[in-house]
Amino acid sequence: MQLSPRLRDLAEFVIGYGLILVVIWTPDPAQRILYWIAFAWIAITAILRRRETAPNGLGWRGLLPSLWIVAAAVAIFFAGVALATHLHTLHPLYGPLPILTHIWGYALWALMQQFILQVYVLLRFLRLGMRRTPAVALSAALFALAHIPNPVLLALTPVWGVVSCLLFLRYRNLYPLALAHGILGMCLAITVPNRINHHMRVGLGYLEYHPHHRHLPSVPSLWSPEPNPARQP
Repeated sequence: MQLSPRLRDLAEFVIGYGLILVVIWTPDPAQRILYWIAFAWIAITAILRRRETAPNGLGWRGLLPSLWIVAAAVAIFFAGVALATHLHTLHPLYGPLPILTHIWGYALWALMQQFILQVYVLLRFLRLGMRRTPAVALSAALFALAHIPNPVLLALTPVWGVVSCLLFLRYRNLYPLALAHGILGMCLAITVPNRINHHMRVGLGYLEYHPHHRHLPSVPSLWSPEPNPARQP
């Protein structure tokens, strides 16, 4: 028996989002296996539904008019650095990776997060018949839910979720959103004390954080602002 398009949309979302939450709250080594299962599920179902999601934000449409988003993020970044300098909370990025490798890796990670939020979740809600405002609000709420229990990210991800969804619906381009996401995430990573944001970890990784204990590297949780946030080394 073939599922109706709406029921299929709903089933794919429930399974995909459920896998994300399971990954975030599962310890190693099971977390690594579940991560790739979640990644494969989201990638395969997104590819199979690519016609329904066109334009999916990965083309040139809306790119130039939306570049102001990146400029705004850069301005916020420097304002945050200036404030952190004044408050004496500015610190280096965490981990042994060279800074350029960290930045480029994070930029790709941010693009993946924005694709999940806007294309896999938001457009799916709209296809299910939800109006624009509740679809945006629910997408942002689910985005924030995936960042529990990090207090900094819980406070900021609903705001970014709403803003980025509205901007995506206007410009239909993910690249400026991913760049802005990466810039703002880097700002948080170097300006908020690690004793508060626990190296930008979420889920079980946040709870297991200890400033003097080095965890083994693990797979990333899908909606976190750090490339390897659940349990960074």
